Amino acid sequence: MKRKQLIGVIALLAMTACKERPSGNTLQTAELSMEEAGSQQEWIVLFDGTSLDAWRGYGREDLPPSWKIEDGALVFYPPEKPLVDNHNLVTKQDFRNFVLSLEWKISEGGNSGIFWGVQEDPWYREPYQTGPEIQVLDNERHPDAKNGTTHQAGALYDMVAPARDVTRPAGEWNHCEITVDYGNNRGSVRLNGSEIVTFPLANEAWEAMVANSKFNGWKGFGEFHTGKIGLQDHGDPVAFRNIKIKPL
Repeated sequence: MKRKQLIGVIALLAMTACKERPSGNTLQTAELSMEEAGSQQEWIVLFDGTSLDAWRGYGREDLPPSWKIEDGALVFYPPEKPLVDNHNLVTKQDFRNFVLSLEWKISEGGNSGIFWGVQEDPWYREPYQTGPEIQVLDNERHPDAKNGTTHQAGALYDMVAPARDVTRPAGEWNHCEITVDYGNNRGSVRLNGSEIVTFPLANEAWEAMVANSKFNGWKGFGEFHTGKIGLQDHGDPVAFRNIKIKPL
């Protein structure tokens, strides 16, 4: 090969290599994008404001008609003539260790709750018979708030009281983050950015809490570490939105 031809081939190969090699900034951008995508994929959306595909009624295959989607929120309206069947909602999927993030808004004088570890069996008529509850309440008006701080909003119901009251008034949205981690034997509740409740989930410490509560002697209560997330029909209007869960 002649010298001029050899030089031309070398130059062409060099140009091709430059075109195919991404710049340092491009590679970094691609890596960041993949990292961001992975972070987003950690969360499972349970309610995005448009679909209830992740939910059904407790102990039934359909959705109770008392739950409506309005302005991106999941709203419960108590039926005028309550039926024998409850109107609680549960997830179709079971969860064990997780962080649950949602917003709730309670009506004036209203009461509701959020459950985990819920089991469905003819033996149990209500989610609260197996699933521990994080309280949703109008602390100012509902009489349950006067029955002790373990009955107030954000409490692990009848077992662990909030460290302080950080709730917003009835009719306003509250952001709640519930962590259930059996691997580390730790549960917690963050309400409106503040951690207000921590509690054990197993062993003697859990058993002692249950023994000192109304649930003492209840067959199955808090015994199931894997179960459904539940939203309570307590007979009062309540709304939830932006519901998502991150398995741990």
